[in-house]
Amino acid sequence: MQLTGSGGEASGAAEPGLGAGPGTAGPAAAGPSGPGGGLPGRLAFPVAAAGGLALAAAFPPVGAWPLAAAGPALLTVSLWRRSWRGAALAGLVFGLAFFVPLLAWLINLAWYAWMALAVAEALIFAVLTVGQWLLLRLRAWPVAVAGWWVLAEAIRDRWPWGGFPWGRLAMSQAGTPTVRWVSVAGPPLLTFLLALTGAALAWLLLGRPGPDGNESAGDGRVRRRVVPALALAGAAGVALAGAALPLSPASGGQHATVAAVQGNVPHSRSLQGVLRATTVTGNHAAATEQLARQVRAGTRAAPDLVVWPENSTDIDPNQDPVVYATIAAAVQAIDRPVLVGAVLQDPVRNAGLLWLPGQGPVATYLKRQLVPFGEVIPFRGFLSTFVPLVKLQPRDFTPGHRAVVFRLGKLRAGDVICYEVGFDNLVSSQVKAGANLLVVQTNDATFEVDGQTGETLQQLAMARIRAIENDRAVVVASTTGVSAIIAPDGSLITHSGTWRRAVLEARVPLRAGTTLAGHLGSWPELAISALTLIAVAWAAGQAVRARRQQVRAARG
Repeated sequence: MQLTGSGGEASGAAEPGLGAGPGTAGPAAAGPSGPGGGLPGRLAFPVAAAGGLALAAAFPPVGAWPLAAAGPALLTVSLWRRSWRGAALAGLVFGLAFFVPLLAWLINLAWYAWMALAVAEALIFAVLTVGQWLLLRLRAWPVAVAGWWVLAEAIRDRWPWGGFPWGRLAMSQAGTPTVRWVSVAGPPLLTFLLALTGAALAWLLLGRPGPDGNESAGDGRVRRRVVPALALAGAAGVALAGAALPLSPASGGQHATVAAVQGNVPHSRSLQGVLRATTVTGNHAAATEQLARQVRAGTRAAPDLVVWPENSTDIDPNQDPVVYATIAAAVQAIDRPVLVGAVLQDPVRNAGLLWLPGQGPVATYLKRQLVPFGEVIPFRGFLSTFVPLVKLQPRDFTPGHRAVVFRLGKLRAGDVICYEVGFDNLVSSQVKAGANLLVVQTNDATFEVDGQTGETLQQLAMARIRAIENDRAVVVASTTGVSAIIAPDGSLITHSGTWRRAVLEARVPLRAGTTLAGHLGSWPELAISALTLIAVAWAAGQAVRARRQQVRAARG
C-alpha cells in the first residue's frame, strides 16, 4: 500500500528556514531509500494518536508487547511529508496519546499531577520529534530513526530535574522473546532493535519510490516492495532472536533464602497521619512475627534476609521509642537481618536500614534519585500559592550519594528504592559495588488506591528486566503489592496480589559474575546517541542547503 499525499501539509510545502519536509520534490528530497508520499494532512494526527495509544498498550497492565514496534512505526508514518511544525504537532499528539494512559495511575495522587506530568513529557517528546523528522531525509533513515529513540530516551531519562525513565521501549518487554538482549548491551540496545523493527514497518507501509519519487512498474515495483519487507523480517528476526541468547547456569554456586514482607496499608483514606504510619509499621511487624512462628514450627525455612518495603515506617525509629521497639521486637522474633524501609528526619531522607537482632540499625542506604514534585519540589515558593501538592510534602528530601551493599556473610544485597529501579546507572552501580542480590523497596499504596495496577506492574516489569541485565536475583518488597521474588532469568519465582498481607520466601542463586551489559555500562547508549546527534546535524544541514537552493531557484 502506497500512502500518497493530497493537499495541506501532505503537499510538502516548505517552511521558512528549514526547507521542504522529508520526501518532498526538489534537490533536497528524500534519497532513493525514502518513500515517495505521505499521509493526507487530515489523517496524520489520528495516525499519530493511534501510535501513541498502541505504544501505551505495549506496557502493563495491557502488556501487548509487539505494539512496542507498531507505535513507533505509526509515528514515523505520521511524520512523513509534514512541515516541521506539523511534525512537532504530530509528536505532541503521539506523546499525549502515549503518556496520558501510561501514567493514568497518577490520578490516585492528584488529577493535576497526572495531567501536568503527562503534558510535560508530551511537550518534551514533541520537541524531540523534530529531530526524527529531520532524520527522515537520510538514505538510511530506518537505522537513524532507531537511533533517535535511544537518544530521545537518553534525554528524557536525565532531563529535566534528573529525568523520568517511564515509557522506555525496552521496559515493555519483560517476559518476552526479545528481552534477553538487555544482558548484551542493556535496555538501550533493546530499544534500538524494537525501534528498528518499527522503522522498517513504516518503510513497508509507506512504500519505496522510484527515481522520480513515484512507484515504478514491473519488476522494479516488486523489488521496491521486497526490500522493505526483507528489512522488516530481518529487524524483527534479530529482535526475537534474543530468546536464543544463552543464560547463566541454573545450578551450582551459592544460594540464599530471602523473604519479602508485604504488611499491607489501610485502604481507607480516613486513617491519616501518625495513626496510619504506626498501623503500617505494626502490620509489617505482625507479618514478620507470623513468619517467625512458622520458622520455629518448621513449616518455613529460616531466611538469610527479610526485606520490608519502602515506607514500612514513616516515623524515624531513632526518634520514636515506640516505633523502635515495634521493629526491634519483630527483628528479634525472626532472629535474622531485616532491611527496613524508613523515612529519617533532620534532614528528611528515604532510607533502607539494615536492622540486626539485638543491635538495631547498623547500616543505611539513602535513596539517591529523588522523585521530582514528590520528594523534591522545584519552584516550591511559586507553586505553593496555587498547588496543594506542596502542602503534602512540606520539606524536600535530601538524597544519598553512593551505592551501599549490605554484607551478610555470603549474601551481599544491593538496595534500590522505588523510582530508582528505572535508572540504569543506579542499579548497575550496586552490582559494581559487589552486590550478588538486588533488592527493590517500594511503596505503591499511593498509586493503587482505586484498584489500578499500572504503576506496580510497570515497576515490576523494570525489576524483571534488571534481573536479566545484571544476572542477579531481585527481591521486590511492596507495602501493598505487587511484591515478588525474581530469578536471574527474569522469571517470577513467587509473587503476591495487591491490597493484602503476604510473606514471600524463596531460595535464590547468588551470582557474582558480570554480564556483557555490565562490562559495557553506558557506552552503547552514548555511542548510539552520539552517532544519532551527528546524523541529526547532517540532516539539518541538508535542510538548510535545500532551502537556499529553493530561494536561488525562485529568484531565477
